[in-house]
Amino acid sequence: MPTRYLNVALGVWLFLSAFLWVHSQAQLTNTWLVGLLAIAFALVSLRVPEARYLTTALAIWLFVSVWALPILNVATAWNNALVAIAMFMFSLMPGVRSRAGPPPAG
Repeated sequence: MPTRYLNVALGVWLFLSAFLWVHSQAQLTNTWLVGLLAIAFALVSLRVPEARYLTTALAIWLFVSVWALPILNVATAWNNALVAIAMFMFSLMPGVRSRAGPPPAG
């Protein structure tokens, strides 16, 4: 579960970073939109663990978009690439599910 919260934090950072320095229009839109989707996907994956693979796909897109979309600032490229790598790694880590009820008899 902590990895899902880390992906929420990365999504919040990504969203905020879109407005902290100059981006090309394409990168600006991509960065804030991917940030919001990352937050949403990470929150959904708290209840539906398989939804973490949506974050995996989003991280892959974010990484590809560093080179696919025009950039005005190298900070945008570095930020988005590093966030994408972290999101990707965290999305592949299985969460720990808590058990409700008594432990199994044995």
